[in-house]
Amino acid sequence: MTGRGAPTGPVPAARITATATATATATATATAATGPGGAATSPADTGPEALTGGDLARRATADPLFRLVAYALEAAHGRPPAAVWSAPYTFHLGSPGLVAAAGWPVAAAAAPRTDGLVRLSSLAHPADGCDIPLTLSGPPPATPPWAARPYALLRALARAGYGRGGTDLHVQGSLTAAAGLATEEAADCAVALAVADVHTAAGEDPDRVRLARLMGEALPDGDDALRRGALFARPGRALLLGHGPARPEPRRQRQRYVVFDPAASGARLVLLALRPDPDGTQDRTADLTRAVGCARRAGALSAWPPGQQPGRSVLVLLPEARLTAVRAAVAEDFRDRELPVPRFLNITVAGAARREA
Repeated sequence: MTGRGAPTGPVPAARITATATATATATATATAATGPGGAATSPADTGPEALTGGDLARRATADPLFRLVAYALEAAHGRPPAAVWSAPYTFHLGSPGLVAAAGWPVAAAAAPRTDGLVRLSSLAHPADGCDIPLTLSGPPPATPPWAARPYALLRALARAGYGRGGTDLHVQGSLTAAAGLATEEAADCAVALAVADVHTAAGEDPDRVRLARLMGEALPDGDDALRRGALFARPGRALLLGHGPARPEPRRQRQRYVVFDPAASGARLVLLALRPDPDGTQDRTADLTRAVGCARRAGALSAWPPGQQPGRSVLVLLPEARLTAVRAAVAEDFRDRELPVPRFLNITVAGAARREA
């Protein structure tokens, strides 16, 4: 994004990394996959202490989002989930091929069926749950608008051998689109992993490389880089994606990362998101540019859009000591112009999708 004192183009990867980590240079490090598909996390424990989906819904110490999604599937469909997975929202770092995960997840709970029926629900769409037949080809059946995307993904998974008998599925995010991060790609990954998991051998992580390829084919309008970030991210690291023609990928592949850990050097990463205008049709580019200029003058180091295209939000990297000043400067400017104050969302650089139960 541009503005007084703001970068006029993508933020170089080395600058982001150097600022966030106080190291001399940003060095790309090729690291071997630590689990199937090169994920930084492993499947849930398979010993006696491992939680089942039903246990998770009733475990008082579990994360509220994961408890909620497990309980909601049971309440909506009359049976506990066989698996609950979370996948993080992801974002670009302003330089080509660099993505990272935010510490805000989407959760999906799934239970397999044998009657060829798909039952979809979400608390974000409480009146639009649906029960529809799973067809592998031909025009898809009518669905509520929100369910069209997960249904398309379920069809692709079924054609690949995951869930041909049908699935009960509940999806819930910790953020809405108003927060300013892409929401669909994280949901894609949570759904794919949950459904594949209940059709994968116990104790084995679903093949994330294969799932990434399936999602890219079934949902070509999505951002493949963000999906790969959700599948392969590591805490305090940005995933470095390759360029050029796609090549066959082994299940256990090597991922490449660069250090990106603002908290380790006393910096903060925040998402600044404009609140929607009343009719949703106004061009907010000038307002966002002005917000970035205010943030820069108050001490922000850099700013860039979290997606491939500019939108209503920017990620802002700033010293920890300047957080209050930056927020105050932006808020004062918008209040003076009688505009709604933008939202500020703290972002931690998180790890990849994982099994919660």
